[in-house]
Amino acid sequence: MIFSSYLVCVDDIKKAYRKKAKEHHPDKNPNDPGAAQKFQEMAAAYEILSDPNSREVYDREGIDGLTGSKGGGMPADAADVFAQFFGGATFFDFGGGPPRKRKGEDTEILYDVTLEDLYNGKSVKINMEKEVICTTCNGSGAKGNAKPKECTRCEAKGWVFTQTQIGPSQYGTMRTKCPECNGKGNKIREKDRCKKCKGEKTIKEKTRQEIFIEKGMPDGHRIVLTGAGDQEPDVPPGDVIFKLKSAQHPSFVRSGSDLLTNVKITLSEALLGFSRILLTHLDGRGVFVSSPSGKIITPGQTIKLRGEGMPTFKNPDHKGDLYIVLEVEMPDAVWLRSIDREQLAKLLPPKKANIEPTPEIVDHAPFEEADLEHFGGDDDDWEDESDDDYDDHEMGGQPECRQQ
Repeated sequence: MIFSSYLVCVDDIKKAYRKKAKEHHPDKNPNDPGAAQKFQEMAAAYEILSDPNSREVYDREGIDGLTGSKGGGMPADAADVFAQFFGGATFFDFGGGPPRKRKGEDTEILYDVTLEDLYNGKSVKINMEKEVICTTCNGSGAKGNAKPKECTRCEAKGWVFTQTQIGPSQYGTMRTKCPECNGKGNKIREKDRCKKCKGEKTIKEKTRQEIFIEKGMPDGHRIVLTGAGDQEPDVPPGDVIFKLKSAQHPSFVRSGSDLLTNVKITLSEALLGFSRILLTHLDGRGVFVSSPSGKIITPGQTIKLRGEGMPTFKNPDHKGDLYIVLEVEMPDAVWLRSIDREQLAKLLPPKKANIEPTPEIVDHAPFEEADLEHFGGDDDDWEDESDDDYDDHEMGGQPECRQQ
């Protein structure tokens, strides 16, 4: 029983689209201004992939062959959307030979940045290596006037039919890249190959690229260097994309344009107020804050400094807010021994009395310091050894838990 390549892969196309749709939905990428456009392009690409007629035209003629039909609503870089959203393979490697490439492959590089980099902005120069057209053969891969020969295995098409068993007595027929010519449709004899590029048409070259990290860029932002990717003959080069990855900061936490940090104050400052430099900001500035007179600070209280958060991307003069959680440090035992405790007791509010009404039974428990990390540490000891004795079929299913 023979199945066409379209029938074999249509379910895979749907699964891949659903997965990518969730991943790139604008609601899940609020910090990506281009998320909506990516989502629309992906949907347009799926429309072609899922339709056998338009898919056959694209497979044969590329995106240009769809002009006037489904291609009328496609973005200009639709050919690249297939590679970006569907793994770079033509129709998930179920379809035919590759369509005509509109440009070369993009290269994505993960680049680590600090919160200081995203706050202040910076310029970075990076050494890279990329493929460039061989200047000796001008990208032909041949020396002198030698010409490539048509591949006899694929008859210059670049693809061949293969059969794969997909189930008992079921076989799928699909087109795959010709292994003889690597999908090019022609070959260069070894003696006719360019000595510099060895017939590969491109050579490696070291380059130096500069990227600009703008103030307020979000984590995961993509900086695109258009046309800086690997070169291929007769195809415009792809892009080099730097994806920013922000490292965890020891003091600040970022959420959009707002920042959060913790600052410790003394018991005296909590009761009598403070007027001092509370922290050093991400640009090295000291931030001076005075608490209102007569205001008592409670442990864990949060204050907000307006305009001291992250710069807004593309509008760096506008900043978010800085939230500060104030932690009250209690005095140590050395300080307690150095003061008159009776006089201190007179200054402080009175101690609390026993709870009322007094319980009939009162036990005296020893005072012992502990670490909350150990809380619940004995859970593993509570195992019902008789679990295996229950037969779900005989007992009518799982036992129910009763509310206490």
